[in-house]
Amino acid sequence: MSHSSKLLQEAVDAFSLLPGVGKKSALRMAMHLINKDKNEMLNAFVQPLGRLIEHIRFCKTCHHLADGEICSICRDRGNRSTTICVVESIRDVMAIEETGQYNGLYHVLGGVISPLDGISADQLNIDSLLLRTQESDISEVILAISPTIEGDTTIYYISKKLSAHGIKVSLLARGISFGGELEYADELTLGRSIITRTEYKVNQL
Repeated sequence: MSHSSKLLQEAVDAFSLLPGVGKKSALRMAMHLINKDKNEMLNAFVQPLGRLIEHIRFCKTCHHLADGEICSICRDRGNRSTTICVVESIRDVMAIEETGQYNGLYHVLGGVISPLDGISADQLNIDSLLLRTQESDISEVILAISPTIEGDTTIYYISKKLSAHGIKVSLLARGISFGGELEYADELTLGRSIITRTEYKVNQL
């Protein structure tokens, strides 16, 4: 699809880089911006996007998104929470926060152990998790990891590491179907899974 304007074509190509956005949808987005008042477009779209690209960071404690060195969750709950919820991705944090059923800390692994995909434990944020449990007053770690083969492998690996330090390890109640991803679970199911979490023993596998 080519257009008479090179600038329009570049905008369409840029929007098309977004997940789930095809050329026609990209064109509609670009045309929508063109028809907006220039100042309104700058204030509502261009400037916020520029600030996001320029200033967004990853929390040095939990690896969630942050505007500074520490994310708002670590800053607001760090001194009063003794629970860390371990998740695969930033989107999982958002999904759990939407339930309103959890008020503790988080730790984003950045994936799961998957030898077939060339992902080993040392490529994930596991060492920093172990360090957090040793340096702070953490009594429980909830492994909110999707119940897949790779997820269960990751759960077992982390549980073995934590067991040596006397940390209680819990799993979400299996209201989440096997092979399911947390970010796609409905809020009610995910919320109940957090509340009714069960303790995990390393010798389960």
